[in-house]
Amino acid sequence: MRVRLWGVVLAPALGLALVPAAEPATAAPPQRTTAPVPLERLFDNTAVSEPSVPASADFDGAGNSLSARDLAAAGWTPGRVLTVDAARLRWPRAATGRPDNVRADGQTVRLSGRGDALTLLVAATGGTATGTGTVHYRDGSRSTYRLTAPDWRTGPLSTKAVALPHINTPGGQRAERARLYAVGVPVARGREVAAVVLPEDPGPGADLHVFAAAVRDNGAGWTSSWAAATGGYAKAGPWRGQTLRLVVHAGAGGPRVRVRLANTFASAPVRFGAASVAVQAAGGGAAAAGAPVPLTFGGRRSAQIPAGAQAYSDPLDLAVPAGRNLLVSLHLPDTVTAVPVHRESRQVSYVSAPDGGDRTGDVGGASYPGTVTGWPFLTGVEVAGGPGTVVTLGDSITDGAGSTAGANRRWPDVLARRLQAQHRVPRYGVANSGISANRVVTDRYPGDGVSTDTGGVSAVHRLERDVLAQPSVRTVVVFEGINDVRPGTPAHEVVAGLRAIARGAHERGLRVVAATVAPCEGFSDCTAAADARRTAVNAAIRAGGADFDAVLDFDAVLRDPGRPQRLLPAYDSGDHLHPGDAGLRALGESVDLGALVPAKP
Repeated sequence: MRVRLWGVVLAPALGLALVPAAEPATAAPPQRTTAPVPLERLFDNTAVSEPSVPASADFDGAGNSLSARDLAAAGWTPGRVLTVDAARLRWPRAATGRPDNVRADGQTVRLSGRGDALTLLVAATGGTATGTGTVHYRDGSRSTYRLTAPDWRTGPLSTKAVALPHINTPGGQRAERARLYAVGVPVARGREVAAVVLPEDPGPGADLHVFAAAVRDNGAGWTSSWAAATGGYAKAGPWRGQTLRLVVHAGAGGPRVRVRLANTFASAPVRFGAASVAVQAAGGGAAAAGAPVPLTFGGRRSAQIPAGAQAYSDPLDLAVPAGRNLLVSLHLPDTVTAVPVHRESRQVSYVSAPDGGDRTGDVGGASYPGTVTGWPFLTGVEVAGGPGTVVTLGDSITDGAGSTAGANRRWPDVLARRLQAQHRVPRYGVANSGISANRVVTDRYPGDGVSTDTGGVSAVHRLERDVLAQPSVRTVVVFEGINDVRPGTPAHEVVAGLRAIARGAHERGLRVVAATVAPCEGFSDCTAAADARRTAVNAAIRAGGADFDAVLDFDAVLRDPGRPQRLLPAYDSGDHLHPGDAGLRALGESVDLGALVPAKP
């Protein structure tokens, strides 16, 4: 840890050096107190400077800092409320060059709210920093948490909230990625938080910086009707003044609705001029069954979403029927050339003509001559009420590759229909967080920049966003691993990744159901060695233990009894890797619905 005092930098590892006294970049540390105070009153470090005045900040003790210009370009302006992984975090209101973060050292922060997690906007300097803190509740109880902040210059891009293109240095601006992270830690569900004690100083040479903190309420009173996980940031259009009309399938119904838009992996804000939702006409296509109902965001028709953030529409009194397709229309008034996207939609959506203006209110489909395959920006449709959500975390099989396009025959669709048609267990909504080509432990998409690879960051890295932040999530079904073992990832590494997912979900009180990995003999790289790795992964899953609360033997459902290293021919889509409609139906129908229900506390 470096401390600046009266123009002197104390650097234990480097010795003592005199520096010119300038406008202090770091405020004197406040008097340690156990009385909770707002986070802003604890700020003792300045991370943000203008490129022309880099000496006004010293984030890392070496005179380096974040660029105020880059933050503004990303939409991260002073005082801006940013929704990241369903948590509402306020970027510090401090003027550039003034203290804007606190170096964690056991301070007590006043905080309130009930939810499923405490989310902190953090970054470390001097390497990854880890520490243990405490949450205090109104009823006098407490719980502990473990917080890890990746380094602002070397941490993984795959888990960052936002990346900035430059670092301000004493010698000028440098083209180098700077990272900020939104990290969630568990709190006791149902208890009201009163204060949070930050971790102690991680020790010489490193600091854990906290910019914002909030108790996350991830959708109490809401259930997922439809969801898609963002797989990457890809070229699009360009779309110029056009309206997207995205077709999605409502798995669960309810009397009110809200939608979730995301600007994940982006480097700049995106602006929506208007948005609407409607039930699709019986004949399909871009036509609505009735007048589309406008969506608002904080009471406004338009919305701007900063880089890496999300936006939830205001609740809308619109009855959503289970099992029907919806049309979510998004007007893009500016030119858009790249988008966060879920590529494998197995569904045709629509786009209006260039410079066609706002067509979100159109009932008919004539103004939508173009088509889109994939779901850009839209990541969730939620309905009011219901018992909560089951998330299916998976790869292309969960995503529906191999199923009939436009028919909603993915195995999570089959599961959603079964849940809605019975009354034996809660009628959960199903959030499909499958991404084609996704892996358990390695990233396909690197987490930053425009890429043709939309296979997503690893399941371990996307757990917070695609599972834990889903509305009122109760259970996660994990069905991944084939894309790891095929290229050679050792079985023990895949199993370790699955166990890490289970631990993370259990920390938040979720039930964890693991599914065995299906065979793929006949696919180009599904060798005997790959099958041996798959078999070893399945043996560990079946052994279960405390890692998994239940196991679904999808391997046994899909394999050929006479040749268990391949799919049953009747279930094979033809490529020997992906089940077709019949196989996906068999998966969805094989799920023991009782296995999805969490045990009562």
